[in-house]
Amino acid sequence: MRTVRSLLYRDILGSVLFVVLAFLSLFYFIDFVDELDRLGRRGIGAGQAAWLSLLEQPGHFYELFPIAVLIGSIYSLARMAQSSEFTILRTGGLGPGRALSLLTTLALGFAALTFVVGDYVAPQFERQAEQQRARLTGGVARSGNSAWLKDKQQIDGVERSYSVNVQRAKAPGELDKVRIFEFDAQGSLMSRTEAASAKVEPNGVWRLSDVLQTRWQVSANSTPQVSELKLPTLDWPSGLTINVISAALLPAKTMSTAELYRYTQHLSAQEQSAQQHDIQFWRKAFYPFACLVMVALALPFAYLHGRAGGISLKVFGGIMLGISFVLLNNLAGHLGLLKGWTPWAVAATPSLIYLGISLAAFGWLVRYR
Repeated sequence: MRTVRSLLYRDILGSVLFVVLAFLSLFYFIDFVDELDRLGRRGIGAGQAAWLSLLEQPGHFYELFPIAVLIGSIYSLARMAQSSEFTILRTGGLGPGRALSLLTTLALGFAALTFVVGDYVAPQFERQAEQQRARLTGGVARSGNSAWLKDKQQIDGVERSYSVNVQRAKAPGELDKVRIFEFDAQGSLMSRTEAASAKVEPNGVWRLSDVLQTRWQVSANSTPQVSELKLPTLDWPSGLTINVISAALLPAKTMSTAELYRYTQHLSAQEQSAQQHDIQFWRKAFYPFACLVMVALALPFAYLHGRAGGISLKVFGGIMLGISFVLLNNLAGHLGLLKGWTPWAVAATPSLIYLGISLAAFGWLVRYR
């Protein structure tokens, strides 16, 4: 059985690696052209565009790897079926259960690789790309707009709530154009603080620069008194950490599963809608297991007769299956957000549907073909 395992794993791994390299080469070219067009308008050379495109590749690897596993596995198993290698293996004692267990072990290895790249490698490279792009273009803003955050504090036993607007981030912990609105327990606006820039210290203190602070006070005759104060610097203690600010300003793909979880907890604690990030968290948590689904979808192709369509037709079918899985996964996320469905169910449903289809097809082929 060790020989059979080595034969299957070596053949499938080679095919998956070839498909991954082909996909990454295509996406690198597309990213390079996009970055060259974007940075060229600012007089930035092709070298920076090439480097930014390279930093995007781990993220593409994470997104494309399950589809590459599907296409590579289908190609390998279909080729073995067409050359009668898989038939010989079956004759030699490779039953359906043993074949399924062998490929499941390989799929778990693929899932572990997907998790490591998605949680540790890709977010680091994505952050570097965003920071490099910020230095070249003058800052990073979320989808071209500012980000809003909320914070609550107890001051002398009285609860204060804050709405914080950040225009953009130049680097980790360095913010541009910050506005802080302070409200009392009844929701009345007490003060507005505007700063040209801010630096978030590791202890949570925001060091504001070039500050204009406006305060509203209600006197005994209910006439509001307005006062303005200009300060060169001002320290504002806050519970908003660098990670929370980065999560608000940067795309969700730059966050690991643990960071997404912490950010959803922060949103829930501040009574903000966390549905979108909840769905992102569960999708990221379940995504590595898509490799199991992809290998299960590929296994029935090994039991098709060699004359039941050529390898190219089967590979094309695998590509269509992969595309349909991605479309259903994205569609489920949008529908779940619109309908308010349970986030973990939204994230798990596409994989469960395709896993059921693959196991049903596998069982039918083993029994009747």
